[in-house]
Amino acid sequence: MIRINLLPHRAEKRRARQIQFAALSVISVVLGALLVGFVHAAISTQISYQERRNEYLKQETDILDKQIAEIKKLREQTQSLLARKDAVEKLQSDRSDVVHLLDQMLRILPDGVYLKTLKQTGNKISVVGYAQSNARISTLMRAIEDSPWLDSPALVEIHASSAGGARVSEFTLTFNLTKQSAVESTSVKSAGAKGKVP
Repeated sequence: MIRINLLPHRAEKRRARQIQFAALSVISVVLGALLVGFVHAAISTQISYQERRNEYLKQETDILDKQIAEIKKLREQTQSLLARKDAVEKLQSDRSDVVHLLDQMLRILPDGVYLKTLKQTGNKISVVGYAQSNARISTLMRAIEDSPWLDSPALVEIHASSAGGARVSEFTLTFNLTKQSAVESTSVKSAGAKGKVP
């Protein structure tokens, strides 16, 4: 017996293929959407993480900027205090210089020598005075050389003059005032040398 299929099988196969295509298309769209969503979520997570890191770094940078400003301010205050300390130490070291200068001048000034002016510029002392003779000026210069507080006497000028009707020599003399630390170190060295037993 011969069977003849009169049903439209080609149309049904075509329909089945169309349904399969539609199903595959829907699955592809859903998978594509899921993939896009996953990638978007991953990128959003990375962006959020990076933004949190950036915010943290910004906060830490602000803190460091404040600390740097405080350190700079402290350094300025330290420099100011050191400058004040140096000024006070310099005043303390220079305070007794005038006393030593006047004391030494009283001790070494020979008879017949009179001072007209005494001027100090830093450690350099300039003296203008009258002497009854040139020998007395030489005696004064030797006394300055031997003084522990004075050194380097130099006669600038000397000329004949009259004071109170008497003939005198007017002179200008310069010398240096030795710093106390230098004098103390010299005295310590000399004391140590004296203490040595040969």
